[in-house]
Amino acid sequence: MKRKQIYLLVLMIVAVVGIGGYAAFDRFVGNNVDIESVMAPIEETAGGGETAEAAGATEAGAEATDTAAATVAPEDVNGQWSIADGSKVYWSVTTSKETVNFVNEAVTGAWTVDLNDAAAMTGEGVLDMTALQSGNGTRDDHVKTREDLLDTATYPQATFKAATFSALPAEWIEGTALPLQITGILVVKGKEKEVTFDSEAMYRDGQLLLSGKTKVTFADFGMTSPHTVVLETENELTVQLELVLNKA
Repeated sequence: MKRKQIYLLVLMIVAVVGIGGYAAFDRFVGNNVDIESVMAPIEETAGGGETAEAAGATEAGAEATDTAAATVAPEDVNGQWSIADGSKVYWSVTTSKETVNFVNEAVTGAWTVDLNDAAAMTGEGVLDMTALQSGNGTRDDHVKTREDLLDTATYPQATFKAATFSALPAEWIEGTALPLQITGILVVKGKEKEVTFDSEAMYRDGQLLLSGKTKVTFADFGMTSPHTVVLETENELTVQLELVLNKA
């Protein structure tokens, strides 16, 4: 083999190894979890649309029927609700590369709704922090096992207990999101922090949906921002609730 051919072959090998190494590094430090909102529109099934002929009503009459059907009775909303399957809590941290999301589906809890008296509403949730994952097992183990981070062997749970809710309207419309603020105590690693979730609530198909965000810092819970030699990490984290609740 001529020297020129050998040189080209070496360059090709270096290029392949370099690309593979970058892809592996990108997966290790990059984001692998997309945030999914519980309030995303439900996709219509193929062929499920209604034709104009099938509707068989005037535009005014159809609007009146739709409005009547979409109104949710207060008794359907009031009462005890339990966090159900499909619920997720996201923790997001921004690095010098991008925002990395962690997701936790091991969430349980309840919400008592009283549309007539916001002060009578209660809510709480429990997270199994050992179930936190970012799509990269090595990174997850690092975050969960280090004493200066989550240390889930010592602190396997995080909790939130609501103290106050903003007032909700008495009349709800099916599938319409309503603004809601929830203030309470978030406990991570045994340390308490008062937080306010800027949220939205929705009644749809017999379920309550709750989506809310708040911001905390690593320092709030005695943790150290996980800087590395190749990446910087902001001290602030976003906590995002995406909860599905069933009537108890």
